Amino acid sequence: MTKSRAKCALKNWMKCVKDSVLHCFDTFLKTLEKWMDEIANYFLDRQTSGFVEGFNNKIKVIKRRCYGIVNIKHLFQRIHLDLSGYALFAWKIR
Repeated sequence: MTKSRAKCALKNWMKCVKDSVLHCFDTFLKTLEKWMDEIANYFLDRQTSGFVEGFNNKIKVIKRRCYGIVNIKHLFQRIHLDLSGYALFAWKIR
């Protein structure tokens, strides 16, 4: 599917939802209209920002768990352990 076909399909879906009695999608439709071009860019290369979003979420969770750590070195040690600790210290099954 090309970007233009994807935009057409999304607009058709949006029209169907607007013509229905459903109002639970109203805010989603506004967001979709606002970011239509950016969302449709996915169909150019079929790449998402999923990895980056997941990584940012992991860092946020670690920051919440480490609230109150005074030494920044300890925070970075915690981040390193959470991101690669299993690979470093996991038991190897043979």
